Parts: sequence; structure tokens; C-alpha cells
Amino acid sequence: MARINEDYQKLKAGYLFPEIGRRVTKFCSEHPEAKVIRLGIGDVTEPLPPALIAALHKAVDEMGVRSSFRGYGPEQGYDFLRQAIADNDFKARGAAVEPDEIFVSDGSKCDSGNILEIFGQDNIVAVIDPVYPVYVDTNVMAGRTGPASDAGRYEKLVYIPVTAENGFVPAIPDQHVDLIYLCYPNNPTGMTATKAELQRWVDYARREQAIILYDAAYERFITDPEIPHSIYEIPGAREVAIEFRSFSKTAGFTGLRCAFTVVPKTLMASTATGEKLPLHALWNRRHTTKFNGVSYPVQRCAEAIYSAEGKPQVQAIVDFYLENARIVREGLKGMGMEVYGGVNAPYVWLKTPGNQPSWAFFDRLLQDAHLVGTPGSGFGASGEGYFRLSAFNSRANVEEAMVRFRKML
Repeated sequence: MARINEDYQKLKAGYLFPEIGRRVTKFCSEHPEAKVIRLGIGDVTEPLPPALIAALHKAVDEMGVRSSFRGYGPEQGYDFLRQAIADNDFKARGAAVEPDEIFVSDGSKCDSGNILEIFGQDNIVAVIDPVYPVYVDTNVMAGRTGPASDAGRYEKLVYIPVTAENGFVPAIPDQHVDLIYLCYPNNPTGMTATKAELQRWVDYARREQAIILYDAAYERFITDPEIPHSIYEIPGAREVAIEFRSFSKTAGFTGLRCAFTVVPKTLMASTATGEKLPLHALWNRRHTTKFNGVSYPVQRCAEAIYSAEGKPQVQAIVDFYLENARIVREGLKGMGMEVYGGVNAPYVWLKTPGNQPSWAFFDRLLQDAHLVGTPGSGFGASGEGYFRLSAFNSRANVEEAMVRFRKML
């Protein structure tokens, strides 16, 4: 009989967001009259901007004409999109990233899990706690961890607590690690990292010959000019970091699927015998072997994000969600709640009233106010007693949510 991958048996429970969906579905079936407002999962609500729709339509029309029809494209992405990304997202900010160091994909969530395939099983992995669950779960599935403790922490992973008590600034490990997951603006806390803080991580990685896996999926929401948008704005980062980016939240691509990963050609790792090899070539081999590329119309749509018409239209959507975050943040603060994030990020991280357990607060919010958020404990042990709210919703729903919060409290 075929055998399963028993590492899947180590996973503590169902993935966080399906579990939220299960509870919400059950509640809605039992209370069909309830108007539930969802501020939990970070899915966008606003339609694609006109410039992007026009580019998508044009590309679809091209697919219907023999002379402009496209079949398989380059697995790494079309040159027109890779060049636009390099020029606008990196070179414009003084970050030295070349087009051929960019790999276009169907999602940064996919890439942050798939990247593990190019690293050996004996690497020591560090994660910030609370943490985006994908970082932990994919390492569990890949066999890099032991079993989980009662608190949900897995043996062999190094957890770095991030809470109000340490100002949400993760401490540099006092031990050697090989792979480090960093996410800024942070999911779930909505906090950001300064250049000085990121420089300390880059210096540590250089000293320990470690690799930083840097998730910058929410960089477009940064408004503070002093906050870096890319790890490559930090001196030395090209030798120690891989960066993941996404168009999902910044341009409404959750339904279209398009993202990219940057693997600098200067980034090296070693074999068991100590030979140093470029990770760029390894990722290129993995990418071209297991992925056939993002569709031509979607890549043309992504290219339009960087057009003269597209830039202000996309920024208007980002500003819309940031205003939603401000309404949530200031509304909750006005109710006397302890609130973090929501300034340079689309997420607000709040302390549960009376230190209620995160899932207990989830159930209370759903039952009493018909509101959905995300329990902090679903992001790790240090998330217990916290709760995440998303700014991705209509203005009317966000304002109504604050009214319901006030009534509930």
C-alpha cells in the first residue's frame, strides 16, 4: 500500500483560514438573517482599476488573433514585466535588482513554501512569533520540524517572540540559524521595520552565512518615507536575502494570481562538502521544472500597474484600504482598546479585551456583533490574547463594524 508523508500528521489542526470559514459557515447556516461583516481573511474587495482592465482586455483580444496569439511563455516571466518591476520597484529606490533576477509566479504564498525545495533538510529555521502560518506549516510538511508542543510550537524551529512587551521588535537570535523568515509590513501585526533594524538582520545573516526569506507582500502600503520597501535597500542584503512580492493586495490580483520572487545572482549557499553554489541557478531549475509560467493576459495586466495611467489608479485603491485601516485603528482606540499597526499596513492588531483567549473573542465577536476577524493564536503562541482585523472591505462595512464594536463593548 502507498504510504503518506507522515510529516503532515504533525500539523496541529486545519489551516487557520479554513477553520475560520468553517465556523462562519456554521454560524450563517444557523442564523441566516445575520448580516456578517468579514474583516478576517485579507482578501480584497475593490475592483481592478480601469488601466489594468484595459490592458487585460487588449491582451485577451491578442490571444484571438493568429499573428499575436501566445502559447507557452518564458517560465520566469515575460521580459516586459520583469523590466517594469526592476525599474519601478527596485532601481527607482536605489536597490540593485536586475530583470533576470526576478521570477514571476502565481503567488508569493506559493513561492514562500516552494523555496524550501532548494534548501537542505538540516537547515535551522527561525520564524517571528506571531507568524504567517504558511512559513511554519510548509516547514512541517517538508520534514524540518519535530512534533508540536501544547502551545503549538514545533521542535527544531527557532521562535522569536514579538509582542507589545518588546515593542514588536524581534531580537536577533543568540544562536546560529540558517534560514530566517521576515515579513514587513508585518502580517499579522501590521508593524514595520526601520532601516536600522533590517541592517542588524542583514549583518547577522552575513556573519552566520544565513539566508533571509523576506516577505514584502504589503510594501505598497508603506507611507513613511523612512521605512524601506525592500530588503535590497539595505547594504549587503544581495548576499543574504531572497524577497517575495505580490500584486494580490496592492492591485487587487487575488483572483488573477500574479507575484514575483527575487533571487540575486550574488546569493550563495553551500553543499555538505562546503562548496558554495548560487541559489539563483537552483531556483531557476526548480521554477522551470515545476511551473509553466503566468498567463500572458495576466502579465500584461500586471505590467499596466506601472503605466502612467495605472500608477495613480492603483495608489487610489491602496489609499482607500489605508483609510479603512485608519478608521478601524482610531475607532478601536477611541473605545479604549490597545491597538497596533494599521498605519503603513492594511492590518490592525489589537489586544483582546480583558485578555480573553483569541478564539473565545472570535466566537464572541461573531455571535454578538456578527463580525469576523482572525484569532491571534492562529499565528502562533505569542499571538494568544491578540486579534487581527483586516482593512479589506467596503467603507460602509468598515464603518458599520465600528458601530457594532462599540455596542458590543
